[in-house]
Amino acid sequence: MRPDNKPEGIRQSMSWLHTWTGIALGWLLYAVFFTGTLSYFLDEVNLWMKPELHASVPTGDAAHTAAMALAAMHKLAPNANTWTLELPSERQTTVAASWRDRNAPAGRAGTKRAELDAATGERIEARETRGGNFLYRFHFELHAMDRVTGRWIVGIATMFMFVAIISGVITHKKIFAEFFTFRPKKGQRSWLDAHNASAVLALPFHIMITFSGLLLLMAMLMPWGADAAYGGDRQAYNMERRGMVPGNAQQQREGGGREGRGGRSREGGGEQVDLAAAIGPMMAQARIEWPDHEVGRITVNRPNKPGATVELRAHGSDSLTTRGASARLIFDAATGKIKERPPLPTPSAASAVSNVFTSAHMGRFAGPTVRWLLFLSGVVGTAMVATGLVLWVVKRAPERKKLGRTPFGHRLVEVTNIGVITGLALATGAYFWLNRLLPVEMAERAAWEINGFFLVWLASLAHAGLRPARAAWKEQCGAVALLFVLLPILNPLTGGHGLFTSAALGQWAIVGFDFAMLAIAALFGWTARHLIRKDRPVAVAAAPAVLKEVTP
Repeated sequence: MRPDNKPEGIRQSMSWLHTWTGIALGWLLYAVFFTGTLSYFLDEVNLWMKPELHASVPTGDAAHTAAMALAAMHKLAPNANTWTLELPSERQTTVAASWRDRNAPAGRAGTKRAELDAATGERIEARETRGGNFLYRFHFELHAMDRVTGRWIVGIATMFMFVAIISGVITHKKIFAEFFTFRPKKGQRSWLDAHNASAVLALPFHIMITFSGLLLLMAMLMPWGADAAYGGDRQAYNMERRGMVPGNAQQQREGGGREGRGGRSREGGGEQVDLAAAIGPMMAQARIEWPDHEVGRITVNRPNKPGATVELRAHGSDSLTTRGASARLIFDAATGKIKERPPLPTPSAASAVSNVFTSAHMGRFAGPTVRWLLFLSGVVGTAMVATGLVLWVVKRAPERKKLGRTPFGHRLVEVTNIGVITGLALATGAYFWLNRLLPVEMAERAAWEINGFFLVWLASLAHAGLRPARAAWKEQCGAVALLFVLLPILNPLTGGHGLFTSAALGQWAIVGFDFAMLAIAALFGWTARHLIRKDRPVAVAAAPAVLKEVTP
């Protein structure tokens, strides 16, 4: 109801809903957007935060790399039930090896991992770190709470963001005209224009990223339909959703049919096979089968035992409707002949639509150009949330001026805005610096990187509370720009490959990380410079000379 007791229209109601859902969850959504945007470079961040891996330079001969890695696995895990090798790619310089020993505990706890040099197969001991996985997990599970609780909190916030986007579209009658409108130096009007432009510029991305985020959490947020249809059998639900056949769940989930990972087939020869020598012809057959794809993963079942099989999985996929499922070939290790061509899953129409949205959300199999577009869209989305938070404060400036003081609630929002918007960026920059400055042999090193992240974030919030708002914005933006712009310099000084070295070696994942950091530094540096220039005292202009009346 309006102050004049007249009923509100739909736009006024939507405006109220948009404002209060935005401020109530805007801080959390900013953190989700910020860390989610960085996660488009998850592999690049992981690689940068383990500089020991930079020394691994793929030779370009995938068969040679696979042979070296398999020879290494014979020494590293001779008694394992399975070996899995992720071969180098444009986002990975090493061979990521994993294996499961006999009687290993179920799940991730029973899986052992190692990084192998792509050229020699030698094991590389990398520093202990959570790397980009911490930021990736934070964006949908938060931290220091159980995963389910974190996902519920993020899921509810995502629902409210979807409401805020839809209500925002309804609220702005001339939203597409406003996209082309930006009036600088107009105070509140400028912030509103920036908020509108950033919202409309990437509106399809915003709708896709929130809707697909809800789809990813759908089974947890609204489980009742699936529980009723499948009698509470979540495994059967998940199998059908992925286009697989229920009843063969274990074998198909593990990706190998009868010879799947951890399978027990004892067909084939009874002699130990030299897999390092046999893998080359197998990969040659795979290239004939998949002329557009390289081999991305090798899985050996029952290595060094009779009946061993080798599964080759293609790198990349031709369709997102299968959520990026890759083609596979299963070979008899003894004879080197193809035993099986497992078909790709055939999801239902509804599952296919869901797969396309969720694959786009995660940037699955996106090439460098698409990945950068997703990253920049994420930056725009982060800016949209940030400008909305700042607009809340700017909009109430006249009220503060009229009162002659700053109400506690206004100050609280103002301080929290600074602590969240620039504080999170500072904490992330500090996280990267700590990764390189903490001693490699330090106990619980990975935990201390994360502790440092939250301590710096807390310090940023305290700084915002102690300093005038304007000064806090300038100081923290400047600090963020300094932290990020120096990261490409810090990299070679602490054991990694610098920008020029990595570019010369074709290590584009490291190059991409450095450029992403420079882009963030440029954004915050521009903001700091803008604020500093705006606060400079304006020189008093010389009084214009009195024009003499000129008579013709």
